[in-house]
Amino acid sequence: MLGVIEDSRNEFKIKLPDDLEETVIGFLNSKDGGNIYIGVDDNGKVIGLKNNLDLLQRKIKDLIISNIEPSVLGLFDIEILEEDNKRCIHITVARGIERPYHIKGMGMTPDSCFIRVGSSNEKMTTTLINKMFRSRTKASLKNIVSPIQNLTFRQLKMYYMEKGFDVGENFERQLEFYTNDNKFNYIAYLLADNNRVSIKVAKYVGDDVDEIEEYYEFGDCSLITATYRVLEKFKTENKIFAKIIYPERIQKSMYDYNAVREAIINAIVHNDWSNEYPPKFEFFSDRLEISSFGGIQDEFTEEEFLKGYSAPKNPELMRVFKDLELVEHLGTGIRKILKKYDKSIYQFYPHFIIVSIKYNENDFEYNIQNQKVKFDYSEFNLSKMEESIIKLILDRPNITQAEMAAFLNLTPRMVRYHLSELVNNGYIQRIGAKKNGKWIVISKGSEKND
Repeated sequence: MLGVIEDSRNEFKIKLPDDLEETVIGFLNSKDGGNIYIGVDDNGKVIGLKNNLDLLQRKIKDLIISNIEPSVLGLFDIEILEEDNKRCIHITVARGIERPYHIKGMGMTPDSCFIRVGSSNEKMTTTLINKMFRSRTKASLKNIVSPIQNLTFRQLKMYYMEKGFDVGENFERQLEFYTNDNKFNYIAYLLADNNRVSIKVAKYVGDDVDEIEEYYEFGDCSLITATYRVLEKFKTENKIFAKIIYPERIQKSMYDYNAVREAIINAIVHNDWSNEYPPKFEFFSDRLEISSFGGIQDEFTEEEFLKGYSAPKNPELMRVFKDLELVEHLGTGIRKILKKYDKSIYQFYPHFIIVSIKYNENDFEYNIQNQKVKFDYSEFNLSKMEESIIKLILDRPNITQAEMAAFLNLTPRMVRYHLSELVNNGYIQRIGAKKNGKWIVISKGSEKND
């Protein structure tokens, strides 16, 4: 059993239905979107599909893209699920941002527009169609003309080719980079090599913005390239704390990188780019903060947002991020974050959302990375292992040989050998008894023996 029932958000089908598009449109026009399961009976039991599921996935994708208007790129996702060695297809449909959606070629009529009511799809009334159309988002990025028209996409094409996509002459048109009057739109601008968008990452000395320690700008490049650079910066800043309880080594990170990665990508993909404000990323002494502009969509509550119920603000961007495997499935990002952190990390304001994550406390002995030492290794001919030993001593002078062996994955005999070499060459010295003594680093190194 799938663990869900057929209701306003879930539809079960034993096989691919002839009216699939109607169900997809019903979810696109509803408040919350929904899920379609193919190969599942009315009770939610997976009975399986005998088809070639890869071919069936492609057929479903073509049906949805070809037969529904406006464009639904980035608003649906298809995956294969397996239960008791039986496989079914799961289609996730987000609420659309250009409602009402309808059957292609039939216009916005009651025979073409559907909405989810309970567990069925109902034809929309003319009144509801007109109401939805009047409230349709006018500032969709694909309708905003790019401020630069001589755009190039070398970086983006490289990323697509790395993922095995064919980058042909229709590349830009397939990604919907043009407005109705055939000009590059704002989606194209964001993803181009030569835009003027700059994403800023700041690091402060304290817990406020009074004194800045580091400042980075990742701009004048494809938004995908900028995203990778921001992710790499957050990976670099994530200190790893270690504690050795011989013979084991225990370690933890300053923050959960995978959860933070989801928050970073959410901020970039769902940012309201129409006002030209990029998301903001900040490191403080006690926390990190990720700010995105736009706030929660009017139709959703904070509770619904935290459950993953929302419509992609920028479905065309979402489609590209999904193609490049920066995102997985619709609606999963927030759930991944909340598996690691409490919902209190979210702060909601009318025009922006902040994710504020406190650092894990360092109650361990030393840091594995980002260590600040006063020993100049460049002056001396040290091996990498000898450098590692000196770093350990600088961070924890009373470290034992057994703990060094556990931490560096060496035998006790090899640790003794390296310590002997460092002592004989004047880099380190042992002070006090074997049990209660400590190591010190001699900054002048081998000059002691001159």
